[in-house]
Amino acid sequence: MSRTRNTDRRDFDMARRLTAELVGTALLVTVVVGSGIAAQRLSPGDVGLQLLENSTATFLGLTVLILMFGPVSGAHFNPVVSAADWVLGRRVGTGLTGKHVLTYSVAQTVGAIAGAELANLMYKVPIDQLSTTERSGANLLLGEMVATAGLVALIFALARTGRGILAAPAVGAYIGAAYWFTSSTSFANPAVTVGRVFSNTFAGIAPGSVPGFIGAQIVGAVVAVGLVLWLYPHIGESADDVVIPYEHHPSQEPETTPRSTR
Repeated sequence: MSRTRNTDRRDFDMARRLTAELVGTALLVTVVVGSGIAAQRLSPGDVGLQLLENSTATFLGLTVLILMFGPVSGAHFNPVVSAADWVLGRRVGTGLTGKHVLTYSVAQTVGAIAGAELANLMYKVPIDQLSTTERSGANLLLGEMVATAGLVALIFALARTGRGILAAPAVGAYIGAAYWFTSSTSFANPAVTVGRVFSNTFAGIAPGSVPGFIGAQIVGAVVAVGLVLWLYPHIGESADDVVIPYEHHPSQEPETTPRSTR
């Protein structure tokens, strides 16, 4: 009976975490796409002002969403963050398992698509149109590599140095800044990239541009993992605290590394 009860608890805990990742990613894309549509309508012909409006809303929205959903799931909202969490934590038994990375990624991607369509519905944009905005070229792919590497490195550096309390404003500020200093305007997220395909607006990306962007994001994540392993050799001990520490119940998921050593 006890074993059945613990299994039910694990299933319930994971269901909560997946819901948080799905809803959180959906709302993130709603913020990105919705503010992009609003910027395009409020500031027609002024791309610089549109980008300022879009990046400001994203910075603030992402900060709030991390604070809201972080205690439940860690607020990854990003498959490369979840994958990096698994890679860095698997040797010491912390962070997500490979199975959880897959389920997180599915929830994040489904949420991203739903979030784009929600923004479309709010602004009466047809939901059956895919983006026609081509985003290609080696310079844009380099921008995505830089944006993703910086994001992943920041997240794990904060976790390892016990500054997870700063993750929400720091990650939000980084993405807001990366809108401006990267040539790609910092998608830095495969799920968000897929979601933005479903927005034929200022914030969209054409389907043909997606593989290149996702490939660049993966490369950027690999670079970041190598960097944090070099700078913080014991980074795996903090994988449970990414992006911010989520509720962890020892009776549900056994730990191989005592909490006191982290």
